[in-house]
Amino acid sequence: MKPLDQWRAQAQYFDANGHQIAYWTSTSSTGPSNDKPWLLLIHGYPTSSWDWTAMWPGLEEKFNLIALDMLGFGLSDKPKSFAYAISRQADLQEALLAQLAISEAHLFVHDYGNTVGQELLARHNEGALSFAVKSMCFLNGGLFPEQHRPRPIQRLGLTPLGFLLGALMTRDKFRNTFDQIFGPQTKASDLEIDGHWALIREQDGQKVLHKLLHYIPERKHNRQRWVGALHEARAPIRLIDGGADPVSGRHLYDYYRQEIAGADAVLLDDIGHYPHTEAPDRVLSAFFDFHAKTGADFS
Repeated sequence: MKPLDQWRAQAQYFDANGHQIAYWTSTSSTGPSNDKPWLLLIHGYPTSSWDWTAMWPGLEEKFNLIALDMLGFGLSDKPKSFAYAISRQADLQEALLAQLAISEAHLFVHDYGNTVGQELLARHNEGALSFAVKSMCFLNGGLFPEQHRPRPIQRLGLTPLGFLLGALMTRDKFRNTFDQIFGPQTKASDLEIDGHWALIREQDGQKVLHKLLHYIPERKHNRQRWVGALHEARAPIRLIDGGADPVSGRHLYDYYRQEIAGADAVLLDDIGHYPHTEAPDRVLSAFFDFHAKTGADFS
């Protein structure tokens, strides 16, 4: 992954209703290329767009890249009294693409970002999205609320004592939680853990961790809309799933293939919840294969 200080230095910012949102675009010396399509990257919980830097150089060969840290995450603002609704996080994606005059994009999404992606896909299916979704590729996440298996610490965060989550969380406890959801041979390095933990603690972000978890009940409440978006997708979609993930691993892959007609899915048996950092080369291969099958010419 890119050194965190370099990633931090490359951040740009835009204002969204009084909140500062950090974002990144392709970093080549000449900037975005007119010869490449746009790829919007949407990160998961509780991390940030820094996750994508393990794949950024490979993706940048064929795409103009764009990614932001959603409200409550990474280098973006983390307001303490704010309703962290998925619809608002989806609005941020639209706002940034509109500001940069991007009219169409492919999407690559993970975890919490899957749910944001499903909301964007629902808007696209309705003809209500401000940009065209050319394709969407999902990594591990709760696409179906009935298949999501939250960790004990997430259950705590959703109780009336959820505010204790930030007070109780330490770097070592964070490491232990991540170790449980990664593949047996692909644990995050100490450098990665330190980087993730620093980004979580930016602006005292540990104090809003429990508020961000409300995406879990939102998934249940909006199941018809968000699962329906998969069934009615008006753009090609694929799931790349790390099968060793106890949260959304092999059981999600099997369910996805059962529930989605003509399902396009790839299983990485020995990989956990963060395939794009655990096995970036394998994920890149599966991602480019998806685009080859959908007829993308990258030109």
